[in-house]
Amino acid sequence: MTTNTAGTAPRPAHDPYASAADDTVNAGTIGPAIGPADVTEADTANTPTIGSTSAPAGGSARSGPSAGALDNERLRRWRLVLGGDGEEGTGRTLAGRDAAMDAALTALYGGGAGPGGRAGSRRSAGLGASAPSVARWLGDIRTYFPSTVVQVMQRDAIDRLGLSTLLLEPEMLEAVEADVHLVGTLLSLNKAMPETTKETARAVVRKVVDDLEKRLAARTRTTLTGALDRSARTERPRHHDIDWNRTIRANLGNYLPEHGTVVPERLIGYGRAARSVKKDVILCIDQSGSMAASVVHASVFGAVLASMRTLRTRLVVFDTAVVDLTDQIDDPVDVLFGTRLGGGTDINRALAHCQSRITRPADTVVVLISDLYEGGIRDEMLKRVAAMKAAGVQFVALLALSDEGAPAYDRDHAAALGALGAPAFACTPDLFPEVMAAAIEKRPIPVPDRETAR
Repeated sequence: MTTNTAGTAPRPAHDPYASAADDTVNAGTIGPAIGPADVTEADTANTPTIGSTSAPAGGSARSGPSAGALDNERLRRWRLVLGGDGEEGTGRTLAGRDAAMDAALTALYGGGAGPGGRAGSRRSAGLGASAPSVARWLGDIRTYFPSTVVQVMQRDAIDRLGLSTLLLEPEMLEAVEADVHLVGTLLSLNKAMPETTKETARAVVRKVVDDLEKRLAARTRTTLTGALDRSARTERPRHHDIDWNRTIRANLGNYLPEHGTVVPERLIGYGRAARSVKKDVILCIDQSGSMAASVVHASVFGAVLASMRTLRTRLVVFDTAVVDLTDQIDDPVDVLFGTRLGGGTDINRALAHCQSRITRPADTVVVLISDLYEGGIRDEMLKRVAAMKAAGVQFVALLALSDEGAPAYDRDHAAALGALGAPAFACTPDLFPEVMAAAIEKRPIPVPDRETAR
């Protein structure tokens, strides 16, 4: 099938409705994404001319009663992908729910005739700067698309149309679909936010934080409690607490070749973590603008770790200045509103602060969450990491703590940290408990992607 797209601007490849998994027409979605890249030469040869119901020349007609319906559905998807204007070549007219979906997409991604109403003129988006019209549009997209798609469209509206300032109005915040990215945007607007909006903004942030805690807290506590128990050693273990690997290594001198066995004169086993503090954890978080999602997740994990009696957790955020938010760590919302997203980065200064707070190096885990774009003194930063490692500190650098995929980061600094024995890699929230457990037990860190760690 060929299309005439002259003078039109097809919707982006990441067009959110294309992510909808439901291809049921009555559900209001448009089914699996079909775009120009998906149309092969064979498709072109076997697709009837638009408006024709006859079988393609030289080919056999499609069998089954649904052949016409499949063609119609294909044209429907193309029409929603390309946006209309009568120039996209499908000849398809939308009605009802499809027309409403198309209007919502057109408002964001552009559509219809341009200035003067002439076909073929440049398209532009149509939400305008009116808070009521944007609020209505937000209601529409929540009606027609699933929440994950709504979140993508909201981010596009903020990025493409500059609607950030409208989030300073309470009625707007009540209409949006809350997610981690929206929280990052709100935090970046924190200083400009009027008092009338702050309570609504805190409610939005609280909802996201509570959802994250429900998803992450229980598993984190369970994983780290087990790690703390295993990190405590005893030489009088119960049978099911024996660490056989360490026991065998400790008794290799008692090997009896005639029996092919080792006599375990000395048993080593896992102890049970007492109520007292066993490990110190320092979370050192880069609050530059690119780390917004990581800051949100780190604040939640900070609260979870602080709730464990056997851990003493400190939370430090930094840009070119360093702020210790440990006294607010129990409430992630307070932590988040105490940050200041944006600005420069001075990792060396932040690590100097963390280093000065270490009192038990052998029982301390330092987690640096940063993309490693250092604006301070690079050599001093590396010297501090080397000094902490030499003193027995477990040091881990997370290039991101989010689900956003591969991050941008300073590869030279990541490689330099790796050479010091400090792994540097991107980490998803689901993997973070395992990373912390490994650091507590002083065993190899489960790096998910070796390429990222280089």
